[in-house]
Amino acid sequence: MAGEGEEVYVAAIDQGTTSTRFIVYDRHAKPVTSHQLEFKQHYPEAGWVEHDPMEIIETVKVCIQEAVKKAKDSKLNVVSGLKAIGITNQRETTVMWSKSTGRPLYNAIVWMDARTSPVCRRLESELSGGRTHFVETCGLPISTYFSALKLLWLMENVDAVKDAVRTGDALFGTIDTWLIWNLTGGVHGGQHVTDCSNASRTMLMNLKTLDWDKPTLDALGVPAEILPKIISNSEKIGVVAKEFPLAGVPISGCLGDQHAAMLGQLCQKGEAKSTYGTGAFILLNTGEEPTQSSHGLLSTIAYKLGPTAPTNYALEGSIAIAGAAVQWLRDSLGIIQTAAEIEKLAETVPDSGGVYFVPAFNGLFAPWWRDDARGICIGITRFTNKGHIARAVLESMCFQVNDVLSSMHKDAGEAGEVKSAEGEFLLRVDGGATVNNHLMQIQADLLGSPVVRPADIETTALGAAYAAGLAAGVWTKEHVFAGLHKENTTVFRPKLNEGHRKNRADSWYKAVSRSFDLADLSL
Repeated sequence: MAGEGEEVYVAAIDQGTTSTRFIVYDRHAKPVTSHQLEFKQHYPEAGWVEHDPMEIIETVKVCIQEAVKKAKDSKLNVVSGLKAIGITNQRETTVMWSKSTGRPLYNAIVWMDARTSPVCRRLESELSGGRTHFVETCGLPISTYFSALKLLWLMENVDAVKDAVRTGDALFGTIDTWLIWNLTGGVHGGQHVTDCSNASRTMLMNLKTLDWDKPTLDALGVPAEILPKIISNSEKIGVVAKEFPLAGVPISGCLGDQHAAMLGQLCQKGEAKSTYGTGAFILLNTGEEPTQSSHGLLSTIAYKLGPTAPTNYALEGSIAIAGAAVQWLRDSLGIIQTAAEIEKLAETVPDSGGVYFVPAFNGLFAPWWRDDARGICIGITRFTNKGHIARAVLESMCFQVNDVLSSMHKDAGEAGEVKSAEGEFLLRVDGGATVNNHLMQIQADLLGSPVVRPADIETTALGAAYAAGLAAGVWTKEHVFAGLHKENTTVFRPKLNEGHRKNRADSWYKAVSRSFDLADLSL
């Protein structure tokens, strides 16, 4: 533990789907300075989503510079007191770049991109286990979601990637790997690593050995030499290179965003959290053994806090579109001017007026796994106004979270969940959308269980800071899990009666079933 007298700080780079942030925390894990930048989303074709990896690196650089400048203006000596940096990132987003030039060979293919549907269909028909061929080793079904499919698409469709793989000049990575390689020196000796939580989302890692699975690599034709080394979530990885601000500071923590949020929420065995961002992601810590799902969930890593620390596993339900549906209302339809306006608009009506919105823009993830689904809005009458649509969009997030939690209850059973002293299952929530009190109350009502929101809702960055601070000796594991960051929480309790809740859920299922098999609607 760091000495009491000195200024001690730990920072986190939080590289998300639509923005990058840099947050600095003090020894009590309180944020003291931060900066955030949005960056461009590229949509070259319907269902395709890309990012420019060079722009992402630039946003990281600018966020660090600006946060440090703000700290200086506040008379905080962050530069000399900073002990470690942690990284957390949008998962599954896939980058291929040249080892010799450091330049991307193609844009990053984003986790929600659906272009790999034909690759998925082909593998399902060729492999003996079909869609679930790799589930036993990696915990994941064959889906457009995971990095391995994006990697195959790049190797099959991009000449620059084919050439670089053939000549031994190609490096593969998810965003964490791309950031670490650049931050630790890039072409001048950058570390080519990924952490076990991000690796668990590629479809290439063996969940038990935490190493690349050779039979899987062979089956898919992925060369092992392009893959990064897999490490734990909390260990010294390298130091920031001289061309970046904060040169010389150790990078000592790395987790995929949802795993970082679990750590930030201090979820131990039997505890679950839901993060509401571009998508929504619900994880239940299942302890030191992976749990196979028979209800459409993924088996994944929760966290491994050190090279010799035990591995905690999780069941996860991933929802592709949550906050992104609010952005769609704002940017594509112009129904609202800012994302925050949706709360007021939804409050203009007592209910959704029988309107149900299924945001299957690029298909549906857990627990349905239907890439042939498309977005629908049903139950519209002359009575419907934009308040009803806004409320239906908010409800769609909550219904989707319910579907996942229902699957979790079935998979984990009573024994797999920790309940409060009152015998209630508590859902911990975090992420940008949770500032919306109306959304949180709808979630509690439709779920029928209390929803608990921490004072600091940016638990993703906090989890990355915890991991880095643990490796750097700023905190101990006991200190962190004893509630280093215990603060006032807000609890939303359900107000809806059971009969009404069940009727709403039945109508939602009817709406979801209507969204299937719509991918081939004529243009």
